[in-house]
Amino acid sequence: MVSKNEPKRLFDCLTYQLQNFPLEDMLAAKENGVWKKYSTQEVSDRVNRISAALLELGITSGDGTIAAKDKVAILSHNCPEWMMVDLALQQIGAVSVPVYPTINNNELRFILQDAAVKLVFVGDEGLYQKVASIWEELPDLQAVYTFQPVAGAHHYAELLKEAPPKTLLQVEQHKTAVQEEDLATILYTSGTTGTPKGVMLSHRNVLSNVFSSALVIQEVGVFKKRTISFLPLNHAFERMATYCFFYCGVSVYYVEHMDKIGEALREVKPTLFTTVPRLLEKVYEGIVAKGEELSGTKRKLFFWALRLGEQYEINKPLPLSYRLQLALANRLIFSKWREALGGEVKAIITGAAACQVRLLKVFTAARIVIQEGYGLTEASPIISGNRYSERNRMFGTVGPLLKDVQVRIAADGEILCKGPNIMLGYYKRPDLTAEVISEDGWLHTGDIGTMVEDKFLKITDRKKELFKTSGGKYVAPQPIENRMVESNWIEQIMVVGELQKYVGALIVPAFRALKEWYASQGQPYPGDQEVVKDKQAWNLINEAVHQYNQHFNHVEQIKKFVLMPGQWTVESGELTPTLKLKRKVILEKYQDLVNSLYAPQRF
Repeated sequence: MVSKNEPKRLFDCLTYQLQNFPLEDMLAAKENGVWKKYSTQEVSDRVNRISAALLELGITSGDGTIAAKDKVAILSHNCPEWMMVDLALQQIGAVSVPVYPTINNNELRFILQDAAVKLVFVGDEGLYQKVASIWEELPDLQAVYTFQPVAGAHHYAELLKEAPPKTLLQVEQHKTAVQEEDLATILYTSGTTGTPKGVMLSHRNVLSNVFSSALVIQEVGVFKKRTISFLPLNHAFERMATYCFFYCGVSVYYVEHMDKIGEALREVKPTLFTTVPRLLEKVYEGIVAKGEELSGTKRKLFFWALRLGEQYEINKPLPLSYRLQLALANRLIFSKWREALGGEVKAIITGAAACQVRLLKVFTAARIVIQEGYGLTEASPIISGNRYSERNRMFGTVGPLLKDVQVRIAADGEILCKGPNIMLGYYKRPDLTAEVISEDGWLHTGDIGTMVEDKFLKITDRKKELFKTSGGKYVAPQPIENRMVESNWIEQIMVVGELQKYVGALIVPAFRALKEWYASQGQPYPGDQEVVKDKQAWNLINEAVHQYNQHFNHVEQIKKFVLMPGQWTVESGELTPTLKLKRKVILEKYQDLVNSLYAPQRF
């Protein structure tokens, strides 16, 4: 691949693609049920027009200081327009402030006020109304533009008019003035507790991650191939990955809704894509559910292949008998899995939370390599990642460090990180910045980990999520939770026990699996609300908890649990947008249930 004019700023990735390998489908999304494709040239033209229109609206970089730069929010589901606006803002030195479309009004108000946002781009009418409902409390907000037409609102198309040569010249002048170290974006992290913090990332921060990540995905062979995008673009992982795709010549197809992922996979036929473990788990659960519907020989073959996959290992010699059986399983069973994912998927990159080792083994056995990585927004965001090549992959770890990223393990086990990817700091919060970045530039990640074989980083828990029982023993909840959700009966779980005499848990049952079990027993399903009170369901889950408890020492074993009548969701506030538990919120919301764990059990 040619390397003419290597990018210096994020928006240079667009110019780089245009000059070296222009694509007919740089970006694509469904419009009226048909894929609408935007070529690299068309994206470039539109971005320049939007930049010109933003300048005419008075959006500028001011005197170039962080405080003076105008801030513009993007509140939308993934679409080509999202990235075009992001690129257009960067070109004129303004700062994009992406916001999760599922955000609640209180957090949205805080972010728009804290960043003194002047313009907001929203995806649809619902999001427009969300902003409109708090507009009176936003003194800096001048206008809201929508990507989809909304009655009475400014439409994004207004910014696509032909720009006069004078204004286009101004765009070029602004582009030239933007420096590598300049602030490119502020990403507000909701985190698992507390008020959102604005992570300031420069062009250099994110680009350093783009270049290092490019080395990872180029191993897969992605040049002029396709990917699908469904993780929120305002998340650092998906955003950086998108610029990496631009740089590597990968066409990006946006999925309109999570329930359309399967359809998009079959139509787009991506070579790789990014996801989070929870969505990967759902894919796996869907596959297993279809296997449960089979009967006779087909059913036996399906679960035989599944058991084979669970025994898979890498970097270890596998017996000839196993390899022959696996080859047969691939031809009979796993080939259908690959077809369901489009038939061309070679790798799936996952991050944001720990992935079950069982899933890593099964998918890899099925010739779909799962590359688990690790990072955080403050690191732009990737610190380490498993590679496509087996010698640089290890189950149960988050892989070798990325190029130019340094890690050291503190005395208390905390992972410290240093490199060009480390954020500029938290917006308007030098006090919080000083708490996480040492004077010599080491970022305190808040995660506990270790290096395996001096090469592979392994995460063992979150520092702040460790708790101590009344007996003075520390317990790390994540490894316990990750093991427990391997059960077919457990959908979600949160381990508790701070200053208590034993470990307990709140468990959300896998309602679909329970419903199928009741049907297999010839019994009517009592419903989600009632099944948690049924001793039969409780016994199934209790047996699973007992089984997985054997993997932990006595003090870590779950002694009691309570079943929850509904799933925890982003919308109800119990999960972050990347589907991690908001432990503080769950504890406060269900304090009475937690207390009941330390009273006599109902069964």
